Amino acid sequence: MERVLKELGQRPPLIFAGEARQLQSHLAAVSRGEAFLLQAGDCAESFEASADSIRDRLKVILQMSVIMTYSTGVPVIKVGRIAGQFAKPRSSDTETIDEIELPAFRGPMVNDPDFTHDGRTANPGRLLTAYDRAAATLNLLRAFTQGGYAGLSQVHAWNQEFVATSPAGRRYEEIAAEIDRALLFMAACGVSPGSHPDLETVDFYTSHEALILGYEEALTRRDSLTDDWFDCSAHMVWIGERTRQLDGAHMEFMRGIGNPIGCKIGPSASPEQVLDICEGLNPERIPGRLTLITRMGSDKVGDHLPPILEAVRDAEHPVVWVSDPMHGNTFVADDGRKTRHFEDVLTEIKGFFAAHDAAGTYPGGIHIELTGDDVTECLGGAQELDHTDLKYRYETTCDPRLNGTQSIDLAFRVAELIRH
Repeated sequence: MERVLKELGQRPPLIFAGEARQLQSHLAAVSRGEAFLLQAGDCAESFEASADSIRDRLKVILQMSVIMTYSTGVPVIKVGRIAGQFAKPRSSDTETIDEIELPAFRGPMVNDPDFTHDGRTANPGRLLTAYDRAAATLNLLRAFTQGGYAGLSQVHAWNQEFVATSPAGRRYEEIAAEIDRALLFMAACGVSPGSHPDLETVDFYTSHEALILGYEEALTRRDSLTDDWFDCSAHMVWIGERTRQLDGAHMEFMRGIGNPIGCKIGPSASPEQVLDICEGLNPERIPGRLTLITRMGSDKVGDHLPPILEAVRDAEHPVVWVSDPMHGNTFVADDGRKTRHFEDVLTEIKGFFAAHDAAGTYPGGIHIELTGDDVTECLGGAQELDHTDLKYRYETTCDPRLNGTQSIDLAFRVAELIRH
């Protein structure tokens, strides 16, 4: 482990401090109600993810962003759960199948999903593989987002076949056609996409849960311009619900880095605890520095979120408020597979918006687990997936994800909430 961490410490940074500062300036706009954050990506990335899989995840995020921006006129800040989401906290240290007990799968950065003794044994060498995969993924994302593929002239190309045939996909095509007409009008007026780079490129940032502190610390570097420390594994990192102890190592690490940071807040958190988190992670009250990602559950958000919003509002902490409607709504289906229902996800988001409306605060974004693949992991949505559909394409190695059609449908629903 020490040898691996030493080697990681000598490798080049994956991101640069200036990029993280740029993201923080965008998040400051979100905290003021001037933009909206879309944070989305895989539950736990796989080391075997293909270039097509990475591209398809990016496609869905770009589609969701276009839907929300076009429908609301509000800029959307795009942050992927990608290029580093290789570790997962688990509620149990072990897993038992057919009376055989082995260590739990903790993400490919730690061990393997295969239920074997060798596969479930933690292997420090996987940290180096995680770095290599993150570097390759970042290289591909930068090529797509800066090389023209993410330009508005490509909006039709993002609509995958299985999405395009759905009601949400057809609604998206209508928006794409209107954007095409707008671009033709601009060209006729002498404004070409080539003369305005913002029409051909997008800013896309990466994030992941900073769970394995050895990995994060090895990639933490001092910025040559400001002399501040930055975690150069991702533009933004967050603390999970299980590791947000005020006297814990994860909180202490986050206090010392200059990146924009997040913290998951579940229904067990009290207003007083959340205020302590705000004071601990952002005592100088820097806008855009701290994002609070609430994950209450559809049946709890209406009761638990309002007093927290009011306390943080009254203390004048400039946080970015984001809803994670996935993790509080997971349940086990009759066949033993973990799943989520689209309507529960939507209900929590609606409760999130309603609580902010009542408190006079700004609902700043959503945090979604999704994939570009046509999986059957979450129930409901326009496809009306039910329990009998789970067996067809249940491919996640950890938590269930929205597929492309469900994600596009959700973007339209969220756009309606933003407008109102």
